[in-house]
Amino acid sequence: MRRKYALCAIAAVFLCVFVPDGTVWGQELRDSVETTTVTGTRLAMSLNRSARIVTVLDSLYISNSPSDNVNDLLKYAVGVDVRQRGAMGMQTDISVRGGTFDQIAILLNGVNISDPQTGHNAVDFPVSLSDIDHIEVLEGPSSRVYGTSSLVGAINIVTRSSASNEALVQLEAGGMGTVSANASAIFGTGPFSHHVSAGGQRSDGFSRSSGGTLNNDFRSGKAYYRLKGDFSRRDLDLQAGMSLRDFGSSTFYSAKFDDQFEHTAKTFLSLSSTGKGFWHLKPSFYWNYGADRFELIRGAPDKYPFNYHRTNVLGLGLSGNVETSLGRTVFGGEIRREGIRSTNLGEPLEAPHGKYVVGLDRYSYSLFLEHNVILSRFTASAGLLAFRSNLGDEPMRLYPGVDASWRFAGSWKLYASVNSSFRTPTFTDLYYSVGGHKADKNLKAEKMVSYEAGVKYLANGFSAVLSAYYHRGHDMIDWIKDLSAGEDAPWTSVNHTVLSTFGQEISLRWDFPRLLGRKDFFISKLDAAYSHISQSKELEENLLSMYAMEYLRHKVVVQADFRLAKSLALNLSYRFQDRASTDSSLKPYSLVDARVEWERGKYSLYLKANNLLDAEYLDFGAVRQPGIWLLAGLRVNLSL
Repeated sequence: MRRKYALCAIAAVFLCVFVPDGTVWGQELRDSVETTTVTGTRLAMSLNRSARIVTVLDSLYISNSPSDNVNDLLKYAVGVDVRQRGAMGMQTDISVRGGTFDQIAILLNGVNISDPQTGHNAVDFPVSLSDIDHIEVLEGPSSRVYGTSSLVGAINIVTRSSASNEALVQLEAGGMGTVSANASAIFGTGPFSHHVSAGGQRSDGFSRSSGGTLNNDFRSGKAYYRLKGDFSRRDLDLQAGMSLRDFGSSTFYSAKFDDQFEHTAKTFLSLSSTGKGFWHLKPSFYWNYGADRFELIRGAPDKYPFNYHRTNVLGLGLSGNVETSLGRTVFGGEIRREGIRSTNLGEPLEAPHGKYVVGLDRYSYSLFLEHNVILSRFTASAGLLAFRSNLGDEPMRLYPGVDASWRFAGSWKLYASVNSSFRTPTFTDLYYSVGGHKADKNLKAEKMVSYEAGVKYLANGFSAVLSAYYHRGHDMIDWIKDLSAGEDAPWTSVNHTVLSTFGQEISLRWDFPRLLGRKDFFISKLDAAYSHISQSKELEENLLSMYAMEYLRHKVVVQADFRLAKSLALNLSYRFQDRASTDSSLKPYSLVDARVEWERGKYSLYLKANNLLDAEYLDFGAVRQPGIWLLAGLRVNLSL
């Protein structure tokens, strides 16, 4: 019943607001987001010319949001499924278009920081919301652009830059003993620009164990630095970041134990240099390091041994692009090494390092070629990725794709694409054989082919995007249980699943000051979006699937920005989710978040309320989510 009310509300909002007449695309852009450079293909280009549908969460969207972290912010991207166990992004699984948390690539300024151990740890970002210029959400297979992990999409975090020297200090405090502080600065020295930031957060959490102790508390810290150099013949880009987290895991991974705990540490480094000559050659290097300690019983290794994991990822690439009368061609390749040392994931080590007794190293090699044609009304991109891994017996495979868009009749734009993609198994898929699980170390890569079409309408103060897609995946990795072998049969990782996904999305935006020609109109922006997904999975009789029917069947998002006074603004955000699941405890739910902010000059004070109506809901069975959570904050912007 709540779903019907929510959908009716969206329809009513749409019908009550007229759709304005279109104007010409070549005139001054009505929406600054359209000029944002995005990487929907190997060649970065402005959003209005991109041949892919890319959702952009821009800096204004981020600053007005009631979200406290990147993970919570992504909940309002209609095609993204954010399932959280802890609060404020402490343990969050993110997927797109009915996929799993292992099937998307996570990038920071285009550098892949995905975790080969497990997607559970993939979204531990070293940056705060105040460091981010915009977030690109590329929905649909993206392997020819981002390589492995991007089976159903990719999320790229792009940090801020500034032509002037500036600094920002932000303090927050609120319910559940929550306190956070962040500081950042952007400044230039000669041909170099610097972006440095650091922050920390702590909370008592929102629940306690059966023994009365805190079991959802957390402490985290992060630091980030970016150096960019602009020289006559070459650009330089250096990034370094670190993130540390300690958090109570409640019943995250087992309902039988309510005092679990986890510690994670991540560091990364990347370096690239882009030439400004005819070939625009770009050598690049990146290094990702992750450490994870999981405690099934917090602080009690004598009762149950802790699990330790350590991952190292090294990547070395070379790319280039050249422009001719036929368009722009991008080419290149990458060598990637992924290694793990663990207490239970991998093969026995010849020389164990203390508690690390098993591990594995694997190498992958990829080559890519892409050609882009950009005309006044037409953009097309066609390319392929050749990929080979040293593990398994699969030969080198080609993953091609074609994207095209056509701008016509002033304000309209048509999209169409056909893409193929893959995902190599995580180390957890290959070796997790504890707690009633039995992994298969000979798993193959998942493969997928996707077809998508869409239309976009952009006029003065109004925009709309409608898209439909079909995914056909094979060799899909799943964990299954053979019921014919009894209730105690283990969950086994297999490749046999064939999965078909059909989905539709619609997004609408009204910019009322532009639409009505009234800068003082009290509603400054209204966004409304809806996503629907249906899946069919071919599964043999007597087999139970762990991932079957675990996707967002319906999702509705409505957000509105209000100007209450000259210096006083309000954001209200509504989200409805109906999940297809074999778990009957995962009921449909609606949430309302709010943010009110007073700004005067370089100072701003704000109050954020998450789950304003104190709704009870679950994203995972047996893991209760927090009720209303209030945070008050102060932000100071300084000129250096």
